[in-house]
Parts: sequence; structure tokens; C-alpha cells
Amino acid sequence: MLLEYFETGFEPRTLHILAGLLLGLAFGVAAQISRFCLRRAVAGAPGERGSAAAVWLTALTSAVLGVAFASSAGFMDLGAHRLLSSELPVVAIALGGLSFGVGMVLTRGCASRLTVLSATGNLRAIVVLIVLAITAHATMKGILAPVRTSVGSLSVDLPIGSIFASPFVLALISAALAGLTALAVWQVRPRALDISLGVLIGGVAVAGWVLTSTLLFDDFDPLPLQTAAFIQPWSDTLFWTIASSAVPAGFGVGFVAGVLVGGFMSAAARGELQLQTFDTPKQTATYLLGGALMGTGGVLAGGCTIGAGLSGVATGSVAAILALGCIVVGAWAASTTFGKAELSTAPA
Repeated sequence: MLLEYFETGFEPRTLHILAGLLLGLAFGVAAQISRFCLRRAVAGAPGERGSAAAVWLTALTSAVLGVAFASSAGFMDLGAHRLLSSELPVVAIALGGLSFGVGMVLTRGCASRLTVLSATGNLRAIVVLIVLAITAHATMKGILAPVRTSVGSLSVDLPIGSIFASPFVLALISAALAGLTALAVWQVRPRALDISLGVLIGGVAVAGWVLTSTLLFDDFDPLPLQTAAFIQPWSDTLFWTIASSAVPAGFGVGFVAGVLVGGFMSAAARGELQLQTFDTPKQTATYLLGGALMGTGGVLAGGCTIGAGLSGVATGSVAAILALGCIVVGAWAASTTFGKAELSTAPA
């Protein structure tokens, strides 16, 4: 839209990278300060679950309301996005979501939290992200791709791809979600700063959809619709890092870079930079397994707690809602099973 009226001097791909970088910076700073992570809300220490859940629900509510407003105002067009497809690969999403949920408990963090932690000097997070990126790429385009295509072929056809296709349903769910969020905030009373940062994180997801679907969309050079996410962006970042002369960067690479820079800057300003590594060989093996489960599971599920859980659910995507539900179930089951294991005492 903007490209039709303004001559920026930049190619559309460059603008997408810059947009991803700026949104990633905002996400990185906000997530580092608030310790934003769905795992903390589902499987964190008892004293932190309520606060983490309230902040996460705040982000989701702001994303849902933001997407609804942007769509009604004509600033967003996601009709062609895979998340809104009426063909639902139920088995792949269920297996992927459960695997991702187990993996993020084993690694003590979802992909977004681990990205922020890696920027602060957490070597455990760096290793997990490398494994996640490799397995995700292998599942998308490598040796594990046959597994993805085979499992993904087991699908059902739905009449709609988004439950928000009906304005009445959208209004009803938005009101219920806003009420649930308000109740959680009132009961737990987290820091006002964290709630504000939750709103900002939800806004980042909305801004990504708006920028890539309309404002920076070029009919002559169409690029994928993207927003806040970590599975495919980390896979793209890995591939671009080792083959940048053949594979151009995009929004996802810019977003990951922005989160890393934002997380580092925030941690440095707050005096929270600290090198951390594995304590035991057993812990190393546990984290490696968790990273592999997150990489493969995230691809099968169609995203992580951010790509599917926050950005996807905000669109009303049936696939994203199913993925988020399975991630939560997998995380809860893993925390119940491994709650007293060595990994549960490692600092997140």
C-alpha cells in the first residue's frame, strides 16, 4: 500500500528486513524485562505462574483486538496465509504441538524466551537454538521432510479456516478473553510495567501482519506474509548464515536479529548479562533432546508459542488454536512427569 504512493529508495525485501529488525528490537526489550514466556505460565514455579499467565494473556488479548481492528479498517489481508487454510492437518498439529510443549519444558523455555536468554550470555539457550534451527530446517526441507509430508497428509476439511469469520463470534470471544485477562490481572496483580510490555508484545504481532500484508506489500515483488515467530525465522537464519550468497535474508532473519540485539541491550542496561552453561552431561542431553523436539514439533504444529500461539491465534486460525492447545497440554504433561528432575532446578 505505502509502496504505491511513496518512493522509499529501498527494495521491498530490504524494507521487510528493516521492519523485522525494528519489531524484533521492541520484542526483545519487552520480553527480556518481563521474562515473557508461556512455559513459565504453564510449567513454571508455583509463585510465578499466575503473573506469567496474566502477562501472556494480556499480550494475546491485545493481539486479538489489534488484528480485529486492523482487519476491519482494511490494513490487513491474511486471506492467503497458510494458517487460515480450511484444510487442517490434525495429526501433524497435534503431534507437533505436544512435542513442542514437552521440548520447552525440557529446555526450560519456549523459543522466544531462549532467544532472549541467548542474547544475555546463556550458552544453554544458544546450544538449544542451534539444535532447534537444524531440526526445524531438516523437517521443512531436509532428511525429515518425508515425515512432515506423510503426517501432514492426514487432514480434514473445515468449512472455515478462522473462527473469527463471524463478527458475532469475534466479538464474543474478544469480550470473553478481555474479561479473563482482567480477572487474571486483578487476582495476581503483576507489575504494571509487565502488563504494559505484554500489550507491546501483542502489538508487535499485529504490526508484523499489517506491514507484510498491506503497507509493505508489493504486487510486483510479493513476499511471504510474516510477523512475530521463531521456528521458521530461526531456520531461515541458519540457512542464510551458511549460504547468504545464494539465499537472501527476509523479515524472519531481521526479526531474530532484532530480538537478539534488543535482548542484549536490555540485559546490558539492567546489569543482567551473565555467562551460563550446562551443569552436568545429563542436563546437556536433556536440553539437546528438548531442542530437537521443539524444532521438529514447531514445524509440524505450524509454529511455536509465538508464531502459532500469539500471532496465529490472534487471527482466529483453527490450526493455531489447536496447536496452542496441544503445546499447553504437552508442557503440562511434561512438567508433571519431570517436575522433580534435575532440569527443573536449572535457572531459566
